[in-house]
Amino acid sequence: MDRARRISRFAVAVASILVAGIALAGCSAASGDPVAVPTPPTTADLPAALQKQLRTAVTEAMKATDSSGAIVTVTAPWAGTWTAALGVTSPGGKTPVTTDMTFRAGQITRAMTCDALYRVAAAGKVKLTDSIADYMDGIQSLKDATLGDLCDSTSGIGSYGGQLASDELDNPGRAWDPNELIAYGLGATPDGVSPGDAYRASDAGYVLLGQALQKATGQTPAQILANQVFRPLGLTSTALPGDAPNEPVVGDSTALPGYVVRQDAKGNLQCKAPTDITTMSASFGSTDSGVVTDITDLSTYVRALATGGLVPDKSRFENALAVSTSSPVWFTAAGGAVKAGTLIGQYGKMPGYLTAAFSEPTSGLTVAVVLNNSTADRTPILSLAWELAALASKAPATAGETAPAAGLPWTAATYAAKVTAHPICGS
Repeated sequence: MDRARRISRFAVAVASILVAGIALAGCSAASGDPVAVPTPPTTADLPAALQKQLRTAVTEAMKATDSSGAIVTVTAPWAGTWTAALGVTSPGGKTPVTTDMTFRAGQITRAMTCDALYRVAAAGKVKLTDSIADYMDGIQSLKDATLGDLCDSTSGIGSYGGQLASDELDNPGRAWDPNELIAYGLGATPDGVSPGDAYRASDAGYVLLGQALQKATGQTPAQILANQVFRPLGLTSTALPGDAPNEPVVGDSTALPGYVVRQDAKGNLQCKAPTDITTMSASFGSTDSGVVTDITDLSTYVRALATGGLVPDKSRFENALAVSTSSPVWFTAAGGAVKAGTLIGQYGKMPGYLTAAFSEPTSGLTVAVVLNNSTADRTPILSLAWELAALASKAPATAGETAPAAGLPWTAATYAAKVTAHPICGS
């Protein structure tokens, strides 16, 4: 096979997906028509030496976050794939984690909700420029904010998560009313905010977007995501659960148990007695962070996100904004996703889990990983994903393949140090 053909194999696959996506853009909002996702052109395993580096990176992250288990998949299409389940399902336990276990996707749900918005808009049910006041009563003060602003996190609406974190953990079985969550977010909206002027991640904004889509389509958020995202991509282990207390399980799968280390009366972390938070209502996350998935589906999803398999609208990731005033210039956000250099994906936490997934549209470099302890902030899981991507980006090409010339604007060592900088239990 000549060099040009070797380089173009994944790119051709991506192009075919974009064509398919354009053809589907006018389909009805409930069609669930299948959408192809480019698959890596090699089924080889990544080199043993690289696998060892990747395993070490995940193991160090597990120690830093006090996670008993992790599931990860890393694909460099020119070199191979590594998928692994590390550790055990409970601290001090003996049951090994397996790669088919399901878990909570956390804020990766945001990108999925935006997928649904764009597809419902393509079907003529809504417009990205529609005012959110057209869909929800009592928010005339934000009438200038649009559905597109909710997707981009530029509406200015505040968040409820920090306000209700203790209540959430104290009452894991509670079925939260989405309107209550939205109200808390609206109550935390800063004065003088102008929609569209800056990125301010808002969990309430994505819950509000889910409610607006429900009003526009007459379908529940679970049905909308199933019809617009999960079924088209063939994600059989992915769903938005109902309000009842529910392990992160889809179909006949088994859940990866999730934990959080809580404080005692004196404010000390109870590191030797983490709280099992596996069974809780997904209603607290809803269309912001409530989706359940497995590592295979998550990897498939983020490849579709990056390549535009579901949403071929290229404007979605244009005019991306800085994630924060202190973030690197190459770290931006748009369309319910974040961009790190050329990688597109999302990351975050839901009680019990830290999750991240990123993919590079042209080369197909893809990383998806979950840790089963959510006590830490989101920094370790994001840093781990970027560390894994940097390691995999240097993978040597197998016979007949060509490694991409472009690299990432960071080194694995930089983010390895950030993963382990602040271990939650002094590991």
